[in-house]
Amino acid sequence: MERYQKKQILKDLSAKMVFLVGPRQVGKTWLAKQIAETYSHPLYLNYDDLDNRKIIEQRSWRSTVNLIVFDELHKMKEWKSYLKGVWDTRNENMKIIITGSARLDFMKTAGDALSGRFFTHRLLPFSVKEIGAHPYPSAVDRLMIRGGFPEPFLADDEVFHARWRQNYVDGLIRQDILDFERVHAFRSMQTLVQLLRKRVGTPVSYASLARDLALSPVTVARYIEILEALYIVFRVTPHHRNVGRSLLKEPKIYFFDTGLVTAGEGEQFENMVAVSLLKAVYGRNDCLGEQCSLRYLRTKDGKEVDFAVVRDDEPELYVEAKVTDASTHRGLSSFCELHRVPGVQAVADLRNERTEGRVEIRKAESWLGELFM
Repeated sequence: MERYQKKQILKDLSAKMVFLVGPRQVGKTWLAKQIAETYSHPLYLNYDDLDNRKIIEQRSWRSTVNLIVFDELHKMKEWKSYLKGVWDTRNENMKIIITGSARLDFMKTAGDALSGRFFTHRLLPFSVKEIGAHPYPSAVDRLMIRGGFPEPFLADDEVFHARWRQNYVDGLIRQDILDFERVHAFRSMQTLVQLLRKRVGTPVSYASLARDLALSPVTVARYIEILEALYIVFRVTPHHRNVGRSLLKEPKIYFFDTGLVTAGEGEQFENMVAVSLLKAVYGRNDCLGEQCSLRYLRTKDGKEVDFAVVRDDEPELYVEAKVTDASTHRGLSSFCELHRVPGVQAVADLRNERTEGRVEIRKAESWLGELFM
């Protein structure tokens, strides 16, 4: 299945290193190797392999190599300084891709000498657009149940995706999370993930979670930051022109793997739409250089819209996700008229599409297939 970043990455490699980041098992290594096939003398090096590690540390690759894919390089001590040295002294024809842990994305705020030497591409689970013409009765239904990670999504075995997901989550908590900044509260992290799976789509109170977990709100906030850093969950905060006020409001928390959501069918669908919108936002940021973000709207009297796509701190689209309700959502219509912003109500099960004022009532499958990525 073709990933939409491929063409842009090939273009970016002519000028910069490319960092390919995202959740584990989302297809980063597969995409990097697929890109490598377009080069005459590529080299794939995984730092976890002892023989590869020796080549990396000694820089003992042949001068004819014109693309190196470094995998798991973040496990190397002083890896960013190492990369700077490789990049600055490389043969002019040699290109570099770095992939592996989601922690690579942290380098954006590291303020180190790699600044200006790389482009970042965030690879997320499959979207309806990527699935395209593949022979599934409903891409939306399959994404809701299986999530968009390649292995469980593409598997023929109906049981495989459930077994994969159990191993995936346990592996993340035991390996990545517990090794991240010396966090070793396995049961607390495991319980937090289980609680969040049931609270998708509603504003989350850190204080409430802290009481349930017998932890401090500060600790809960830190654990959620770690879940975000490792691409397990992502936060959607309410939109406000005052960024500080927005960050203080309760966020909604979604999973990159929609199959993890246990709150209900409506919440599963909303989570799938959230991942699709975030993927489109990331794509516009990474490929077009735009400044977009995904937010939601909520007033003090409880009026809410599921999502707001914001560009340069100005809302450009409001979105409401519904499984079957074809009647126009009052909050969506009200916000669209008040702010003079177009809106879309994406409905999973819809017979006829229509427009009411500034709001389009769209069948989710067709509308999601029109997003950027």
